[in-house]
Amino acid sequence: MNLKVRIVHCGCAGGRHWYADIDDVDDPQPDDPFWYVDGCESQARALEVACGELLVLSSKVYRGDYLPRVLESV
Repeated sequence: MNLKVRIVHCGCAGGRHWYADIDDVDDPQPDDPFWYVDGCESQARALEVACGELLVLSSKVYRGDYLPRVLESV
């Protein structure tokens, strides 16, 4: 499994903020990631938080643990 981090700058009605998610490189639809965070105040903060979570998820994959997607966890 190849995981990727995606960082997006949102300039919507709720104000400007940064969003990050972690998904499978082979998943063409970014609609159901393994993890996400919204509302980060800067690109650097979004990247820092996402990279920390990427380490956690990567170690789970290495152990052979199942990674549920966000919508599976709800």
